[in-house]
Amino acid sequence: MSAIVASDLDRTLIYSAAALGLAMPDAEAPRLLCVETYERKPLSYMTETAAGLLAELAGSTTFVPTTTRTREQYGRIHLPGPAPEFAICANGGHLLVRGESDPDWQRTVAERLASRCAPLDEIRTHLVRTADPGWLLKERVAEDLFAYLVVERPLLPETWVKDLTGWAEERGWTVSLQGRKIYAVPQPLTKSAAVAEVARRTGASEILAAGDSLLDADLLLAADRGWRPGHGELADSGWQAPHVTALDERGVAAGEEIVRAFIRGAASPGRAG
Repeated sequence: MSAIVASDLDRTLIYSAAALGLAMPDAEAPRLLCVETYERKPLSYMTETAAGLLAELAGSTTFVPTTTRTREQYGRIHLPGPAPEFAICANGGHLLVRGESDPDWQRTVAERLASRCAPLDEIRTHLVRTADPGWLLKERVAEDLFAYLVVERPLLPETWVKDLTGWAEERGWTVSLQGRKIYAVPQPLTKSAAVAEVARRTGASEILAAGDSLLDADLLLAADRGWRPGHGELADSGWQAPHVTALDERGVAAGEEIVRAFIRGAASPGRAG
């Protein structure tokens, strides 16, 4: 049996300094490898152990980075190991094959969104009109596919997110709150759909997956086996599924444990890892 390993990146495999969650004494902290810089400053990290394990994993199986990041944002990340043949960006909006977005997949996504969802402009206009300048920091559109806001989280009213979620669902969109970002994403724009296409092209018989946010739930549900860290939206909401292992580890330690689980899972098809 051949498996593909599809993993979310931010706060699943890679971590900003603020998300590292180093709870141990400084003298016992793990050595870290920087895997992303932004504006000439280090931004994202893995433990050196996790980096070595990921290189091993990527060299022995089909490893598919699966992210909500845009292609440009993904391009800043330099993961250990061989360059992945496949990568998924924009929450499934772009399927990269050897670094290039696949045009057939782009057409498939465009057709699905046009037939099932309210247009992006309608959603974006509503976001900007209803957001309070007192807590809104930035408003962005990603790849002309979805929108997100960067907010002052302590000032954000919970009722606003709840109201937005109901409004968006009626129009075929999903809302997800991750850290300081509020995402509005078309419901057919999913990581699981893009991963299923990779599985079809590679003839994979099993999908292993990991993720921490509500935007990863569909990926985990579609996988044969999955893992989620002890932090993030899924952990905070108590989300679970029979074939998804909820790890106790949090922060960058969870990232290391997820790579270990992937290696065990790829070596033992069909067994819980």
